[in-house]
Amino acid sequence: MGAGNIVYDPDQNADEKREVRKGYRTLARHIEENQTNLNEITAEQLSNELALANKLFDRVKAPQEAALDSQFLLMASTMGAQKARAMKSGSGSFDIDDFVAKLITFMGGRQPSDNDENDEYEIEDGTAALDWDKIGRKALAKSRRVPTMTFMLGPLSIEQKQRTQVKRAKFEKNEEDRQKPQEIREEDIQRSANETSHNVALAGILENVEKVNLFRFIVNPKSFAQSVENLFYLSFLIRDGVVALETEKDGEPIIFACEPPSDHDRLDSKLQKRQMVMELDMATWKYAIEVFDITESIIPHRQPPKTKIGDKWYG
Repeated sequence: MGAGNIVYDPDQNADEKREVRKGYRTLARHIEENQTNLNEITAEQLSNELALANKLFDRVKAPQEAALDSQFLLMASTMGAQKARAMKSGSGSFDIDDFVAKLITFMGGRQPSDNDENDEYEIEDGTAALDWDKIGRKALAKSRRVPTMTFMLGPLSIEQKQRTQVKRAKFEKNEEDRQKPQEIREEDIQRSANETSHNVALAGILENVEKVNLFRFIVNPKSFAQSVENLFYLSFLIRDGVVALETEKDGEPIIFACEPPSDHDRLDSKLQKRQMVMELDMATWKYAIEVFDITESIIPHRQPPKTKIGDKWYG
């Protein structure tokens, strides 16, 4: 509030502190007493109290007194806003219709009648053009500010639109139109054999071929999809310890059947688990067939399964 130098002084005189606090509390109490009745205090009195607060603020050197100054400033500004809202222009309220009528007359849209006592006007026949330049020159004499889009608020009187409720007809379901879902019975389903247990017996095949190259074992030259499936099934056998994977000195991957580790070996801290990610795309599949000259698959080729559910539309 004040314009004095604000310097924190922890060693400020105690009597001066008490005097400043007493002054702020007196001003705040005066504001509180007049909050219920705004007419008890005038704008001039409120301005004088703000001037007194400015003088007190020049003597503020500690946070406690500064907080009292902020509290009084908030109370004074609140009361000033309340008094501003309670003020009226003249003895009555502003008449928008009368203002618009006089504005139209001034711009040449209407001609005043002979009886000017009641400010009654007669509208000319037809639609008269309004001279906006005339009112613009009047406004230019009062302000040179360029009007912006924020001033274009539309008509002065706007009727609030009432939201109409539309009643929608209730949809009634006809029980005769309802259809029961068709049931599928157990005998309608022809089950296919389990591919993992019947078609892929990789562990038994490895026992007969002993050590073999990984690609020679999994690659099916007739089907890329079955080659990917063979690698997928083989990964589970390696995880369970039924099949071992080793890399020769020349980098060739070799697989062979082995004895799975016992429970004691699994609990042994020396047994470490290793994971690897192997990619088998179609380019690698074709390259393996060419390099290893694979003409027949070690794992028998599997016929695609056929699952038919009866003779219905869903079969």
